[in-house]
Amino acid sequence: MGVTMDGTKQQRRGNTRQRIQDVALELFAEQGYEKTSLREIAERLDVTKAALYYHFKTKEEITVSLFEDLTQPIEALIEWGRQQPHTLETKQEIVRRYSEALAGAEPLFRFMQENQATVRELRIGDTFKDRLRGLRDIIIDPEAPLVEQVRCVSAMFTLHAGMFVMQDLEGDPGKKREAVLEVALDLVTQAHRGAHGTE
Repeated sequence: MGVTMDGTKQQRRGNTRQRIQDVALELFAEQGYEKTSLREIAERLDVTKAALYYHFKTKEEITVSLFEDLTQPIEALIEWGRQQPHTLETKQEIVRRYSEALAGAEPLFRFMQENQATVRELRIGDTFKDRLRGLRDIIIDPEAPLVEQVRCVSAMFTLHAGMFVMQDLEGDPGKKREAVLEVALDLVTQAHRGAHGTE
């Protein structure tokens, strides 16, 4: 019985943590990171500041936790990719899974774009860049011609750009995501074939 109760309590705590993160991101988007206070986050959540403090002492802690949560699946993807054969199928699967990870992180990427000084100051951008380098090293063939290496890196940035540029285009968000993924996969496929001399 004790295990079940602990598990339920743990789950509730996780849900509260996520709610705090979601509300903080909403407020950062509405009024800017600098102008948002912990008090406002607590008010929007309808909890006391003390309850908020139980999970996070500062809004910087909230922001860092958001990035850590984003980079954990990417870290797992890198570990998986390093254990796979260096085939076209592996590279395509990396791109597909990375696209899925990014789909849930759109508000966070918007925050990164609009609050670059904060991202630099908290050094969370460095962690994210390290993860990107890890992914890059898996999908790039180091002996490939430079143009093919650029294609691989461009595939990753196509997925990033798709989150922002595609917002202005008409159409179903799911279909737009699929189109962006198709272009990214095409770039990786071209690069692999160019590097290995296959058509």
